[in-house]
Amino acid sequence: MERIYLQPANVPKPAGDYSQGLKVKGGTMVVISGQVAWDVQGTLVGKGDFRTQTRQVFENLKNMLASAGATFKDVIKLGIFLKNREDFAAFREIRAQYLTPPFPPTTLLVVKDLAREEWLLEVEAMAVVS
Repeated sequence: MERIYLQPANVPKPAGDYSQGLKVKGGTMVVISGQVAWDVQGTLVGKGDFRTQTRQVFENLKNMLASAGATFKDVIKLGIFLKNREDFAAFREIRAQYLTPPFPPTTLLVVKDLAREEWLLEVEAMAVVS
């Protein structure tokens, strides 16, 4: 699989450590719906604790990726939904334990609410595996 990071001269560079765009040649696409802080029994992990919920979300993503023969190195797009803007720094810290720069193209939304009140974040991913 070949990755070509896109940063044309006529588009502003991102302020953070993520990529503006990515062209991928070869491989099979894997699409993972938004993961939340549920354990395998469907029980919320870390009620009211953003860091604990974030770790559980990334563990769920890791397990979903593994089921497709992928790892975080294969992720080409992230969608992040946070309930509180103030949690972004903690999110970035935990994300760095699972992914390394350059981070894939990413969309971050701060939302009023998620499908369940107790969820503090939800993260979706796309990956390409050879």
